[in-house]
Amino acid sequence: MAAAAAGRDPAAVTLVAVTKAQTAETIRVAATAGVTDFGENYLQEALAKMDRLTDLKLRWHFIGGIQSNKARAIAERFDWVHSIDRLSVARRLSEHRPYHAPPLNLCIQVKLVPEPNKGGIEPDQIGPLAAAAAALPGVRLRGLMCVPPPQTDVAAERAVFARLRALLEELNASGHKLDTLSMGMSGDFEAAIAEGATLVRIGTALFGNR
Repeated sequence: MAAAAAGRDPAAVTLVAVTKAQTAETIRVAATAGVTDFGENYLQEALAKMDRLTDLKLRWHFIGGIQSNKARAIAERFDWVHSIDRLSVARRLSEHRPYHAPPLNLCIQVKLVPEPNKGGIEPDQIGPLAAAAAALPGVRLRGLMCVPPPQTDVAAERAVFARLRALLEELNASGHKLDTLSMGMSGDFEAAIAEGATLVRIGTALFGNR
């Protein structure tokens, strides 16, 4: 409905069900209802669920912070990583991606609103990181991601998301061919979709408060 309200094709927006703290059984039920993409923040929790759901054809998205010692398992088991903010991590993911697997899809996490201790790079640092990540053989840079704090109203939400869209357009104007905006969660996904989100990460609105 949010896509239709924004005049967009609903097929252009993918729902990523955020299932941290949810059980494998809950994921299975969601999958039977047609959900195919699932997002996890914590590696060990995610791997345990993956091992119980190997009979299902799912796409797994890692959306949390990445420690270097976790890069191998993430590169081996996930389809997407949304939270790249350092070239060293992108390089390790590329090195550990299995040779027989397709490139690992990456999004660069951008900090659009100042927040201490939150992941993401400053907007003026995107260009060099995007250029370097795009050259790595085991990964494919797909776009940008943000996790802004709650805003005062819909107009403020849209302004933040519009800024991320503008940054993506700037990268494409410089020669990139990016197609992904990972933005919007349970409280603001309508504003994100109105500003061009292609991946929305929804947890509470699907599964209730953890």
